[in-house]
Amino acid sequence: MKQKEFLLALHLTKGIGLIRKEKIIRAIEENRAKTEYPWSFSELLLILEMNGQKRFADQLAVAYQEGLLLARNYPDAYLSYFDEEYPVLLRESYQAPLILFYKGDLRALQLPALAVVGTRTATAYGQEVLRYLLPPLLERGGAIVSGLAKGIDVMAHQVTFAHGGVPIAVIGSGIGRAYPVQNRRLQEQVAEQGLLLSEYPRDVGPSRGHFPERNRIIAGLTRATLVVEAKKRSGSLITANLALQNNREVLAVPGSIFSEESRGCHEIIQAGALPVRSVEDILKNANFTN
Repeated sequence: MKQKEFLLALHLTKGIGLIRKEKIIRAIEENRAKTEYPWSFSELLLILEMNGQKRFADQLAVAYQEGLLLARNYPDAYLSYFDEEYPVLLRESYQAPLILFYKGDLRALQLPALAVVGTRTATAYGQEVLRYLLPPLLERGGAIVSGLAKGIDVMAHQVTFAHGGVPIAVIGSGIGRAYPVQNRRLQEQVAEQGLLLSEYPRDVGPSRGHFPERNRIIAGLTRATLVVEAKKRSGSLITANLALQNNREVLAVPGSIFSEESRGCHEIIQAGALPVRSVEDILKNANFTN
């Protein structure tokens, strides 16, 4: 078994979460793990620092064997953390995914990119902002990264399509599932014109815990994240905080003081995010060059 297939097996093993996957990555990087694959189960327990946890280890042993079987001749395209095509910026980010399933053109990952996030209840103002800010970036050959959620995410991709740009969408379900369902055609368009990414196997549906995990990938793929309309407790603020954790730039569009959809933006601007008033603010602060 090759390393890539083995890492997929570990990714598919129930009970190996993000923290344990990080331990696996560090062990391989630091040459503390065997380079013959698959590892024995005792070797895996040693890497995961789980010796002595018999009850959980017994459950993991079964899941590990299932993961090894599932990984053989896996039908979908995927990248592993150690692949040459794996995005450099993502590899440097917080809890970089061990495996990324994809559909589309991996060359999209080589383009300068901007993450665009915001509220699901976007207003006409948010749409107008996207139509003003994104086209000049797309004309420079850049890609727009977002999450395919309702509102700002979808609008950002629609503007990207309208200007012949390259969309990169990171979703909170498997690439065989669309969420929300009405986004199915949009999801297909992303794969046709750009790149669709997911950390989850094909038929895994969305769940509440998937979206914060997805957000860390969106934040990790780019040098800068732009927040366009966000309520005070918006999930897009999680993405902004993850970008800061990765030492990336966070930019936010100010709006009306009377708009609930701009309160989150105003808060993060007060906390240090860069206010965006023009395309030049993005070009100057996001390293958006080709």
